[in-house]
Amino acid sequence: MGALLAVLAPLDFVNSQLLRIGRAIGIVAVAMMVVAILIQVVFRYVFNNALPWPDEAARFCMLWMTGLMAPTAFRRGGFVAIDMLTHALPRSLANLISLALLLVSLAVLLVAVRIGYAEVTGFGGKFATASLYVPGSFTFTEWVRVPRSWMMASIFVGVVLLTLVNVELILRSLISLSGGKDRLPVIPDADMAGAD
Repeated sequence: MGALLAVLAPLDFVNSQLLRIGRAIGIVAVAMMVVAILIQVVFRYVFNNALPWPDEAARFCMLWMTGLMAPTAFRRGGFVAIDMLTHALPRSLANLISLALLLVSLAVLLVAVRIGYAEVTGFGGKFATASLYVPGSFTFTEWVRVPRSWMMASIFVGVVLLTLVNVELILRSLISLSGGKDRLPVIPDADMAGAD
């Protein structure tokens, strides 16, 4: 158990820091998404002149917000779960079932990492968005279309973060099964999502 705790401690620290940064960027992405949607509503319904870029900008922000916020929800136990079976079983058996489900999740996430990387570097990532532009120079005299790979990178980053969190949860489950639940570092705000 001491070895598992030694492996868990740095992973817990790394996840805490990465997810804190991800939440901050996710909050900014939500704010930018709301602004883009409001701009589109005003231009479409007040000025009767819909802009081409707000829909794509909102979608871009939504993808990044999801990729950066989902790992926090997973770590805190905030995903929707049907857990009446595990609550009805003895604690050790419920922990074994949870561990098995985390291992299945890890297998799925490892496949998703490969798919996410392929989306960023593959054929689809070579295209650019239709209406989003960013400055191509510091003088703002040249503008270039946003590569689609920047949008698809949200999937890759999100799945990598989910994989890190999944490995941490597997370690926590193994430590709990070994009787060291009281020695686990606390996940901040885990109880707010109903996590154990």
